[in-house]
Amino acid sequence: MYAVIKTGGKQYKVTAGEKLKVEKLVGDVGSTVVIDKVLLIANGETTTVGAPLVAGAKVSATVVSHGRGDKVMIFKMRRRKHYRKTQGHRQSYTEIQIDTISA
Repeated sequence: MYAVIKTGGKQYKVTAGEKLKVEKLVGDVGSTVVIDKVLLIANGETTTVGAPLVAGAKVSATVVSHGRGDKVMIFKMRRRKHYRKTQGHRQSYTEIQIDTISA
């Protein structure tokens, strides 16, 4: 059984017991987060596709940790104009473990 969920403006295909990193969520480490934006649920031969969401479907997950990703360097330059700009960015994330998928 798997589901496609939407969180942080991105879509993820998840199964029970899976760990994944998503955009930062509010919640302490060890707390339970319920994601109700479920786009698709597949259970064996049965597939339920939402329009746009599956009614009454929920995915519960446990917050494992919070962190920040690797640094991404942004470099801008205009040739022959003596313009150079360097900037760095680290995106915050939350690591969650999927507990249950319920339709």
